[in-house]
Amino acid sequence: MDKTKNVFVSHFNKDEENIRKLKSLLSKKGYTIKNASIDSTKPNRASNPEYIKRLLRMRIQWSGTFICLIGPKTHTREWVNWEIEQAFKKGKRIVGVFIDGAKDSDVPENFQKYGDALVGWHTDRIIDAMEGEINNWETTTGKEREPVWSISHNVC
Repeated sequence: MDKTKNVFVSHFNKDEENIRKLKSLLSKKGYTIKNASIDSTKPNRASNPEYIKRLLRMRIQWSGTFICLIGPKTHTREWVNWEIEQAFKKGKRIVGVFIDGAKDSDVPENFQKYGDALVGWHTDRIIDAMEGEINNWETTTGKEREPVWSISHNVC
């Protein structure tokens, strides 16, 4: 089985170090993560919001899975909510991963509407969520939690 995954990792810019940590965590299980999101390793200095949206839509379209890193401030970020909505519109699997310091209440509004799986920072749970083997929501401690809305996605 090919363990190379094209993903878009939505995040609050101050939590960017967790992208590297996520890649490292998954590499220990043989996964190679190709991240399409914009971060300091491939910065974008554009200031035109429409251009940025077009660029992000293309990158989300390229990805197979959309991962939202959920930290204490993620739910306050307008861009994160917009990216989640775009992933939903493009039919992407939307996985939330709690990072260190996150609370159960930190889940972004659009993730609550469109998220497929929500897990804590546990390698096997993240992999199962990415692979579509689990579709439940968990708390930061790994206990089962109910999503706010129940949504079903169809793959065309």
